[in-house]
Amino acid sequence: MEYRGIRGTIITAEECGKLNIREDHVIIIDASGTIQGIFEYNRLPEVYKNSAITDYGARIITTSFCDMHLHAPQYAMLGLGMDLPLMQWLYNYTFRTEARFIDTGFAREVYGHLANALIERGTTRVCAFSSVHTDTSLILMEELERAGVSGYAGKVSMDRYTTDELIETTENGLNEERRFVEESLSRFTGIKPIVTPRFTPSCTDDMLLGLGRIAEEYGLRVQSHLSENFEEIATVKELCPDCARYYETYERAGLFNKNTVMAHCVHSDKAERDAMLKHGVWAAHCPNSNTNIYSGIAPVRHMLNENINVALGSDIAGGDNLSMRHVAAAAIRVSKLRYYYAERNDEERFLTVAEAFWLASAKPREYFGLSHGFEKGEKLEAIVLDEANLPPAIELNCQERFERLIYSNDIRDIYAVYSDGKLR
Repeated sequence: MEYRGIRGTIITAEECGKLNIREDHVIIIDASGTIQGIFEYNRLPEVYKNSAITDYGARIITTSFCDMHLHAPQYAMLGLGMDLPLMQWLYNYTFRTEARFIDTGFAREVYGHLANALIERGTTRVCAFSSVHTDTSLILMEELERAGVSGYAGKVSMDRYTTDELIETTENGLNEERRFVEESLSRFTGIKPIVTPRFTPSCTDDMLLGLGRIAEEYGLRVQSHLSENFEEIATVKELCPDCARYYETYERAGLFNKNTVMAHCVHSDKAERDAMLKHGVWAAHCPNSNTNIYSGIAPVRHMLNENINVALGSDIAGGDNLSMRHVAAAAIRVSKLRYYYAERNDEERFLTVAEAFWLASAKPREYFGLSHGFEKGEKLEAIVLDEANLPPAIELNCQERFERLIYSNDIRDIYAVYSDGKLR
């Protein structure tokens, strides 16, 4: 058996808020890229001493990032409409942009650029929304898998509350969802389908119920939006008067469980969060988006204290930056604002760098069936961080170096990226 390895300062976060720092260690992998273990460089077991070691010196090696919520077609409108509230932003920019993705050539160009940009920024796992178009949703999956991005991508379903160009009939929408699921399951290995109702305002009860049946039939994950914006919440109450709370619209359709990621949850009160905990639902916190289109600040500290599954998402293009380091830093900043305006209540204590990294990298790995760190038997997914392009600094310890790199948004800091055991 031939073995390889990467050497450097290895930092992982097996627990929330706690960094595990191992200087001058080696991650050993086999020919398939499967991790064999982490060892001190000078104390390698005999079986690994002849391994081909890529020496990254003192550079930091850590787990790559996961983006738990992004809208792939919106990558084409990055930075637009940031002065509009959610519902106006959707109609003025988002729906117009997504309508263009009936064009396979345009979709290929945008999605190819997006997939490469994710890898360049150290993101190897995603939960991605496409558009309502089945064929170009499959192109998104092709481009993600080509680049080495794993995870889930979903064809969006909408049978109301959108533009004429995007609206589906309930029957056709469910038929196309089934076609998308079956074709993607037969074609791809690293990227899998995920059932994707845009949100309750855009999906009738029949559409949600039908999607719930498809999710159950094929054993699929689910992604949507929940309690992002006051106008959105009011719209749900008007459209679904038989549901006392927003989350019930998904719950009664079988779309609210441990396989579900709900983006935002900015205004999820204790009752809604209790339901999320009960069902094991994941919250994707999107701080850039929530500030850009002024939805508010999600109660992330409460979620952590209540043991709710929570991770971070870029929410391109409500969010304006694809880098999960940027998103992690934004999560820290907005948590400080929430802490400040909560009169420094300990229950609202702001996030630390170690906690934000946990939410951007370690914690979401659970959703993809992985450990929090570099576990033996898993394919290597790692980034190598380089400080060469940062300004000179005073002498720093490893934790301080890591903190500086989290706050930096220089793409040149990403020295190398590994996914599926391969150098990308």
